[in-house]
Amino acid sequence: MSVEQDEELLRIRQQRIHALKQQAESQAMDQLQAEESAQVQAAEKDHLNKMMRTILSPEARSRLATVELAYPELAISVKTHLTSLHSQGRIIIPLNESTLKKILSGLQEQRREPTIRRV
Repeated sequence: MSVEQDEELLRIRQQRIHALKQQAESQAMDQLQAEESAQVQAAEKDHLNKMMRTILSPEARSRLATVELAYPELAISVKTHLTSLHSQGRIIIPLNESTLKKILSGLQEQRREPTIRRV
């Protein structure tokens, strides 16, 4: 091989090493951001659960846990709704199961989708 080819190979290797380093840095930053967002979500979930222990009676918490298994999005919206109502002082705590049922049925009516009937 000639000197020119050696220099060309060296330049290509350096470019490739530089590209690999950038890719590794990018992946590390993405992973760090994902971990941070997961920590924030976990902290928010812990805060909501702590508030539910304050706001709900044990029976109501049990019902909400059952709802959460089937409809996680609905449970999160109920928890945030109850937390905001509690912070505004608009609900009496501890909230019993029958009141929670009324809140859930009200939210379910808003979320119902139309059914298509075939004739």
